[in-house]
Amino acid sequence: MKKFFGEFKTFIARGNVLDMAVGVVIGGAFSAIVTALVNILLSVCTWAVPGGLKGLVTVLPAANDMQRGMNETIGLGQSFQASELHALGVKLAEANYAEQISENANYLKENPNLIESAKSTILSKYTLHGTTYTYNLSAVIDWGTFINAIISFLIVAFVLFLIVKAFNKMREAQEKAKAKAKEKIAEKMEAKGAEAAAEAAVETEAAE
Repeated sequence: MKKFFGEFKTFIARGNVLDMAVGVVIGGAFSAIVTALVNILLSVCTWAVPGGLKGLVTVLPAANDMQRGMNETIGLGQSFQASELHALGVKLAEANYAEQISENANYLKENPNLIESAKSTILSKYTLHGTTYTYNLSAVIDWGTFINAIISFLIVAFVLFLIVKAFNKMREAQEKAKAKAKEKIAEKMEAKGAEAAAEAAVETEAAE
């Protein structure tokens, strides 16, 4: 066990692991910034769309009875507007308690919790997209999420492009600096070699 923890300590102490951990944290924070920026941009761009970006959905025609909604006869089809929720809750409660209402016309007024219960039942089977509720079993194309993902990808790709470009420039500058340093060293070596050759020639002439 001691050996295992020793190996684990060695593993997490490696530079690349620490760099990866830092990258993950920074990436998470950057993702939050990108998401917030995209939401702001799309909110401005979809200012006139009811419900904003989340309202950009297309409900495909029902392919079977299960996709048609809770009860088409009272207006609970594949979708309905959020402003219609209360009225539909009343209709659903009236349908559920038709027998009691036939005996007492004020049954729902005396039991308002039944309407709230009916509304809760509706909300459990529908999802709000902007200002429109769509039936959970219906096929829905969420254009807003798709557009959001595309713009987020483009922003991240652009930022990474800038980072890579800056890194390449820094690397090019370092390579140029190294090349210049090598040239200077070579020049100094040549100069020293020339001086040594001249000194040797002088010593040879003196000896002769």
